[in-house]
Amino acid sequence: MSELICPKMVIFDYGHTLVYEENWNGEKAAAAILEHASANKDNLSAGQVAAFNDTLYFETMRMGRKFGLEAHEHQFHNLIYEYLQIKIDLTPLQIEELQWDNAAPAHAMPHIKETLAYLRRRGIRTAVISNISFSGGALKNRINSVLPDNNFEFIIASSEYVVRKPNKLIFELALRKAGLDARDVWFCGDSVDYDIIGAKSAGIYPVWYESDIDCWYVERGDQIKPDFEHLHITDWRELIDALSQL
Repeated sequence: MSELICPKMVIFDYGHTLVYEENWNGEKAAAAILEHASANKDNLSAGQVAAFNDTLYFETMRMGRKFGLEAHEHQFHNLIYEYLQIKIDLTPLQIEELQWDNAAPAHAMPHIKETLAYLRRRGIRTAVISNISFSGGALKNRINSVLPDNNFEFIIASSEYVVRKPNKLIFELALRKAGLDARDVWFCGDSVDYDIIGAKSAGIYPVWYESDIDCWYVERGDQIKPDFEHLHITDWRELIDALSQL
C-alpha cells in the first residue's frame, strides 16, 4: 500500500457491493404490476406472466450479454406486455420500479454507510458504475432509497450506454465524467471478471470486495484471484483502514 497514492475518487459497483438483494421473486413482481392492468386479453395469471418473463429473459437478455452488450428494461417490458396483450396503466419507470421493489428488495451492505461517510469527510469523491438492465433513473432512485446520505456525483447504468463491464469504454466514460486520470481513481466491485479486470484494463486501481452474504445470481467459489496488483477486502472497514494509511 505504501506505493499507492490516495485516490481523488472511489467508484463503486452496485449489486452485492453497495447493496445486497433478496432472492428474486418474479411472481410477486408480476402480481404487483397486474394490479394496474386495464386489459389482459387472455386473463393471464401472475405465475404465467412471470414464467414468460423468465423464459424471455434467458433467451434474449443473456444472449446479448454474451457479447458484452446490455438491453434496456423498458424495451424488455414493451415486448413482454405487448406480446401478451396486457395493457399496464403505468409509465415505463413505474413498471420497472414496481417489478424491482417487489421481486428483489435491497439492503445496504454492512458498514458501507460508514465507509461512504468516511470518504465524504476525507473529500474523496464517489460515483457508481453498474452492469444492469434497469434504467439509470430506477437505479438512482433505488440507491438513494437504500443509501439516502450518499454523495455520488454520477451513477452509470450499462442499460443507458449499450456496453457492459469489463469493456473499458464504460470505465473511461466515468473518468471523462469525473475529469480525472485513471491513476487518481479506485474502483470497488465484487466481480473479478467484470469489475476487477475491467478496472485494471482502464488503468484504474481495483478493489475486490468479497462478502460472505449469499448472492442469488452468483455461484460461490467461481472466481479466480487476480494475478495483478489489487486490494482484496471482505469488510468495508478494511477500505477505511487502507485509505487511512495513505
